[in-house]
Amino acid sequence: MKVVDHIKNANGKTLFSLEILPPLKGENIRTLFDNMDPLMEFKPPFIDVTYHREEYVYKKKENGLLEKRSTRKRPGTVGICAAIQNHYKVDTVPHIICGGFNKEETENALIDLHFLGIDNVLALQGDAIKSEARFIPDPDGHKYASELVEQVVKMNQGRFIDEELENASPTNFCIGVAGYPEKHFSAPNLKIDLKYLKNKIDLGAEYIVTQMFFDNQKFFEFVAKCREIGITVPIIPGIKPITTKTQTNVLPTIFHIDLPEELADEIEKCKDNAAVKQVGIEWTVKQSKELMQHGVPLVHFYSMGKSDPIYKIAKQLF
Repeated sequence: MKVVDHIKNANGKTLFSLEILPPLKGENIRTLFDNMDPLMEFKPPFIDVTYHREEYVYKKKENGLLEKRSTRKRPGTVGICAAIQNHYKVDTVPHIICGGFNKEETENALIDLHFLGIDNVLALQGDAIKSEARFIPDPDGHKYASELVEQVVKMNQGRFIDEELENASPTNFCIGVAGYPEKHFSAPNLKIDLKYLKNKIDLGAEYIVTQMFFDNQKFFEFVAKCREIGITVPIIPGIKPITTKTQTNVLPTIFHIDLPEELADEIEKCKDNAAVKQVGIEWTVKQSKELMQHGVPLVHFYSMGKSDPIYKIAKQLF
């Protein structure tokens, strides 16, 4: 079922959903299921599965020269989605990204997802790999998520790269895109960032999932600005509980977000990460309750592979 249909069928009730990481290469899928099993108590209508593109490493050869090799630490997004749907009978939302794919490879991945009965995709530009100072698209690939949205929409219309195909069966994907309450780091300001977001909706995206945030007021203002410019699709808040002191520096750096002074001060007082985790859980519960009171369609949790804090939060909310 499509994400927008799950929202419609909820009749105004706020739903629980989460995003997971594929297991590290070499790990057993049982590890993933063991983490997910407790969270199924809260009946998520769908589960997002991230995609991690290949990186490059240089290995020194016997002759002293360096050999460039590609590696992926978390393979298997398509397979993980299929395994989750088979194991839990729950819809999945695979992330599809621009980086690391040309258009034909993207089309082939989408065809595989369609064959598996997966109805949703989240279209993202994706991050630059560590060896690149900025995002560089693949040759004959997409530079922007909006271009990815266009390709999925064309496939939904039965239009494939091979224009000579006759009577091609159209796909039927519900397309989600990312939104940034504190603006995307590459955008000069929020107004321009919202213009790009509106373009993705106009092209055919059906819902928005936000980057994590810790200040609800920024989310409410973001939603208001979206509505002002004619964005009417569901906007889903993305939430992550802080669990370690290190995250107070890492999260703002990686995701270009701010931490409220009150939250940062409370974490600063903590003597260990067990105390930080408790502060993070309490903050997220308070944050989620306010969002639910404002009628958000879902509260979408970024689990980062750790289910325990999400379980403790959801137990108080759903």
